[in-house]
Amino acid sequence: MAFANVLDDLNSQQDRGLARAIVTTALRRKGQIDEVLQHFLAKPLPSKSGNASTILEVAVVQLLFMRIPAHAAIDLAVRLACSDRNARHFSGLVNAVLRKIAMAGDDLLQSQNAARLNTPDWLMQRWCETYGDDVALRIGDAHLVEPPLDLSVKIQSDAERWAAVLAGSLLPNGTIRLQERSGRIEDLPGYDEGAWWIQDAAAALPTHLLGNVAGKHVLDLCAAPGGKTAQLAAGGARVTAVDISPQRLERLSQNLARLDLAAELICEDAARFVAQTPYDAVLADVPCSATGTIRRHPDLALLKTRDQAMALQETQADILRNAVSAVRKGGQIVYATCSLEPEEGAQQIESLLAGSLPVSRYAVTGKDVFGLDHLISEQGDLRSLPCHHIGNSEGMDGFYASRLVKN
Repeated sequence: MAFANVLDDLNSQQDRGLARAIVTTALRRKGQIDEVLQHFLAKPLPSKSGNASTILEVAVVQLLFMRIPAHAAIDLAVRLACSDRNARHFSGLVNAVLRKIAMAGDDLLQSQNAARLNTPDWLMQRWCETYGDDVALRIGDAHLVEPPLDLSVKIQSDAERWAAVLAGSLLPNGTIRLQERSGRIEDLPGYDEGAWWIQDAAAALPTHLLGNVAGKHVLDLCAAPGGKTAQLAAGGARVTAVDISPQRLERLSQNLARLDLAAELICEDAARFVAQTPYDAVLADVPCSATGTIRRHPDLALLKTRDQAMALQETQADILRNAVSAVRKGGQIVYATCSLEPEEGAQQIESLLAGSLPVSRYAVTGKDVFGLDHLISEQGDLRSLPCHHIGNSEGMDGFYASRLVKN
């Protein structure tokens, strides 16, 4: 939110685009940037050096990753240092260090293991243990690439036409992917008329596991901001969308209004929501560590700790059990999470199945995921990774989803 407010203060779309590119690159490449500065600084800057460290980081982004001419990047950095009461005493150091980096920084970059340096140790260790060293490094590499814009279309039969209008590509699951774009989302064709909404290709897959939802009464737990609610409503379902946050629920309401779609909205804790009558199906996209979305939100890797990442497991289990209680006999439950951590995905399902609730796994097939068989785990669940391809396109959010049926 703070970054969004700063962007709003900038005068032009070009300035906003440049600022966003600098910040997101600095977040994606934080480990590499730190190593470069450690290499060229004789000793760390003192605590009372003002914004000197940040100024150096921004300049390294411009010099080594954005290829902004050295004289322009260095001149700007020195002027920024001089304008800061505490950093001005280090303006000479800023100038000298950046000149050295401009000359020799590329050689250091070539020797770096980017995926390893830019991934916090605790995350890389977990991913190596879960997926193996090679896949873990591929996940880290995927996080270094600015992701494309993925859109879900309200009327699927219009997807090819909108892909052409938007100069995008149509992925196997019906998502439209825009590899390159500029300007505001709101200015894209089809936005005002509610023809589509933003949704990563992987995030669009769990809803498809419910099959044809036309005419069914579907409960969407933890529904905001509403991408899956919109999918269900567009598919002809009668949707009850539950979310604990009034603010997020208001955003969902606004999104549905733009799309001219309807759903019953209820502000309540998904773990304690009591169904008045059993639902035909339940979708539970539970709150989680969101480690599968780092490619879109690179700050997550720097903000999360191991303890924070594992803090929601009890809540997830409560919501999953409540989803089972809310569905009719023979009805389906899809449990989904945008996490790469097994404790928040497969282990939750195994724990549920080992208990006494009348539920069993309904294995995902290639048809359910549009022929993308590499997204199906050995257990028969959906498991996408940031390094996976979808059709001829590379990259998607990390998502886990398991389909269950109530016995």
